[in-house]
Amino acid sequence: MKKELIEKLKDLTILYAEDEDGIRKNISNSLGYYVKEVIEASNGEEAYNLYCETNPDIILSDIHMPILNGIEFVKKVRETNRDIPIVMITAYTDKKYLLEAVELHMEKYIIKPIELDSLLESLEKCVFCLGLNKKVYLEIDEKYSFDYDKKELRYEEEVINLNKKELMFFEVLISNQNRITTYEELQTKVWQDDIMTDSALRSLVRNLRKKLPTDIILNLSGIGYRFV
Repeated sequence: MKKELIEKLKDLTILYAEDEDGIRKNISNSLGYYVKEVIEASNGEEAYNLYCETNPDIILSDIHMPILNGIEFVKKVRETNRDIPIVMITAYTDKKYLLEAVELHMEKYIIKPIELDSLLESLEKCVFCLGLNKKVYLEIDEKYSFDYDKKELRYEEEVINLNKKELMFFEVLISNQNRITTYEELQTKVWQDDIMTDSALRSLVRNLRKKLPTDIILNLSGIGYRFV
């Protein structure tokens, strides 16, 4: 497997929906060597609830499952998320299922029995799609968008020119936008091998605030920073 693919997979979380326990456990164990986490679901309803709770990077779903089948599960996901890569797994060659899967924007479908090489090939395509769609919006103000690949911050599609450390600071905050980013994380991810002094951090934040069209950065004294 390509070294670049291995590096990207290890940071990803996969939601895997499959009602047959033996198959699910075997595939989950195999994937566990490559990805950050495999979240298991035994039916479509459980899968949808876990999707809402965990916000995975990729979905693998069997088609034939109880309560909600794979097609119904994915339809619910696609109501609010057109970008997350999805791979469908099925023992069926029924054209009806496959046509429905295509209409729901699948990256690929795999016929059982599942071979690891075929699965990893599908994940490689998913990783590529994630790279193309690696733009996120700020939850508190969707006029802000951040493109991880281009390292570019925009407000209402206008680029905000930031220096390297300002970009790194903003990227860490937007990656943690549902929680506080601690001083320790900023030292590790922004200053790295340099020493982060109080005055240097305050100066960075002050200059960044001047460049942002709105006041969205909040300091929690003694803890860290988060978006307002």
